Amino acid sequence: MRRCPGGGCRRAGSPTCTVRAVSHRRGRIRHTGWLAATLLAVGLGSCLPAGSLRAAERPDPEIRTVETGSSSRAARQDALTALSKVMLPREQAKLVRECVGSTTLYRRLPTKEFACHPDMLVFALEHPEGVVDIWRVLDISRLTLDPAGPDQWRLADGYGTVGTMRTLHRSGDATQGMLVLHGQGGYAGPFAPKPLSGRCVVLLRYHYDGSPGQPGHRVCLKTDAFLDVDGLGFEIVTRTLQPLIVSTAGWNVHEICLFMGHLSRTAAENPLGVERLSQRLTQIAPEHRRQLAMAAHRAAGDGGALAGEAEIAGRLASRWMSNELPTERAVPSTP
Repeated sequence: MRRCPGGGCRRAGSPTCTVRAVSHRRGRIRHTGWLAATLLAVGLGSCLPAGSLRAAERPDPEIRTVETGSSSRAARQDALTALSKVMLPREQAKLVRECVGSTTLYRRLPTKEFACHPDMLVFALEHPEGVVDIWRVLDISRLTLDPAGPDQWRLADGYGTVGTMRTLHRSGDATQGMLVLHGQGGYAGPFAPKPLSGRCVVLLRYHYDGSPGQPGHRVCLKTDAFLDVDGLGFEIVTRTLQPLIVSTAGWNVHEICLFMGHLSRTAAENPLGVERLSQRLTQIAPEHRRQLAMAAHRAAGDGGALAGEAEIAGRLASRWMSNELPTERAVPSTP
């Protein structure tokens, strides 16, 4: 019996989970969850289809878990202290206060360390719709993330989750930084017996190794999430869905860090290929496409080999099979 990568069930079709086959040949399965999709909109990522490297391809970038996930009082207090020091306009401060004051579920997701050029990370955090657009071009995610104003997005994961996200605060430099994000939305699907709605606050902190002003290329990423679910959804989440949400969100963080590691490494080796790939991104503004191309060239410095756009796309997409294969089928939950 194969355990799902999200960790929430023992097999496809179990009463506690809906999974989706990505490839019969690879035998991979995929979770989808409304918190996971919400976390994607804030730049951390939705559940990408799990994949495995082909034997002939290079190994994945190293992703090190610095700290395991936790819901401890100490971790929560640390996050609340950090949030209390952020100066926000009154309206935005009220949104944060209401969410963290009536939290249904708090979780510090696993803290990850991985290699990623600072300019590539800044692009992903400022323009998460650009990362989602890359996934669309590579055909590895069904999620959509459409700008709805400055630092605001509308999202839909294609599996029952819809919502909006906005960045409330962003600060930092090339060595360290912090983001505070607020999301609200809903989920209607086989995970829950009734539609769920709610909101979340996500605190994201990062820092690079190296000396001040001369950062290294390995970043440490720490994420705290506060989820507030409306009405009767409180019992559904606390009694039934909490283990699935926690494990899926942790899996998503790992996959997103892995993708950013691949993207950064590819940019360092072939900035012209990434620049050509950026020209295919139709869901982001032209100036943001140029920002991605410039970030890729800075990641490469004076080095970097040349390769075709198809090779770049194939290299990035090789670990994540397309989630639109004609042979795949959704596997419904057992009633």
